[in-house]
Amino acid sequence: MDGLSFRLGRKSKEMLSCCEVLPPLLPRVDAILVLDGEGNRLAGKYYGDFLTSTTSLSSRAAMVAEDDSKPVAANVTIEDLRSAFERQLQGKIQGIAARSDAAEVVTVMGRTAVFCGGMAMGASPSGVGGDVRVVHIGPGSESELLLAYLCEGMYDALSNLMGGQTDRNMVLDNLELVFLLIDEHCDGGVILEVSGSKLASSVLLREEDDSNGLERAGGEAAQSSGGMPAVSGLRGLGMPNGEISIAQAFRQAKQQLIAGLQADGM
Repeated sequence: MDGLSFRLGRKSKEMLSCCEVLPPLLPRVDAILVLDGEGNRLAGKYYGDFLTSTTSLSSRAAMVAEDDSKPVAANVTIEDLRSAFERQLQGKIQGIAARSDAAEVVTVMGRTAVFCGGMAMGASPSGVGGDVRVVHIGPGSESELLLAYLCEGMYDALSNLMGGQTDRNMVLDNLELVFLLIDEHCDGGVILEVSGSKLASSVLLREEDDSNGLERAGGEAAQSSGGMPAVSGLRGLGMPNGEISIAQAFRQAKQQLIAGLQADGM
């Protein structure tokens, strides 16, 4: 028994040592982009060394990938490189509509890009969905199925947050929620959560916490100045005194401003 115990103990130590050496099985991405139908970036983040500095290998590749016949500008910026990459990406995904549960895959600059959303060429806008695409960029060696699974989860969350209307105007009106969604979904290129329903819930809870913090800060500032909270004087917005938070007041003021501009024909 002593010999068996010794062998089992040594085997356990070997397995533990092996686990410490192996890297964690966490999915990683190089970039997450939210693009409109014309390929303009509405929101997004780049991670690691992918187009995050002008000296990285990916940046040098982007400098010559768009047009080999043109000389590379000496004063090129990171934003120039990202725009060049996104133009190449748009050239491959334009006119392709990907269902929320069936992401499409293309290859750009040796990277694997999967996307959900968008509108087919010649299609007219409908009452549901929109032209916005969610794109996940990963290394060329990354599993397309894995990237598709990640992309579909985030697109599902975006659709939930936008009430099913994933068009450019809706996304721009709720851009703060979109950036919160990206942060809840991914941190430094490491995927944190994939479930669309969980992501949407986390974003709404985080926004509520931020709103409560803003309301508390406003109340403390008013008390320190010896006056009443600013929220109690928002009669001009058509709201009862003291029954709305500062964040809600700003939101309703924004909505009324947009409605006024639309009424004036702008």
